Amino acid sequence: MSTSPVPSVLFVCVHNAGRSQMAAAFLARLGGDRVQVRSAGSVPADTVNPAVVEALAEVGIDISSETPKVLTTEAVQSSDVVITMGCGDSCPFFPGKRYLDWRLEDPAGQGIAAVRPIRDEIQRRVRGLLAELGVEPAA
Repeated sequence: MSTSPVPSVLFVCVHNAGRSQMAAAFLARLGGDRVQVRSAGSVPADTVNPAVVEALAEVGIDISSETPKVLTTEAVQSSDVVITMGCGDSCPFFPGKRYLDWRLEDPAGQGIAAVRPIRDEIQRRVRGLLAELGVEPAA
């Protein structure tokens, strides 16, 4: 059995961190305890976007009780991989740290119908990330 450290991934998005919370939820579900996962928004928010909650509920993931986290320098420094999702220059940059930029199309419209395609794209990218990290997705 391997004793190598578990990789830590931080997803960063703007505003209420809806995209980053979707990515974190999928990674936590598929990676289990083989990956440490966090998400944060570059701007404080009190609640999760209801359309994001509904879109994840459709695929069996409940984030209704979560509160978005605000991005901190410490969160970036303590992560092995930092994935920015449309947050531009609002994420601190540290030389030598691994950053990935997941550019995602902005939704055409609002509500659940607009969130579904983003959710599906994020799930696809999370599966690719697991492969890069050498982690088999959970069944």
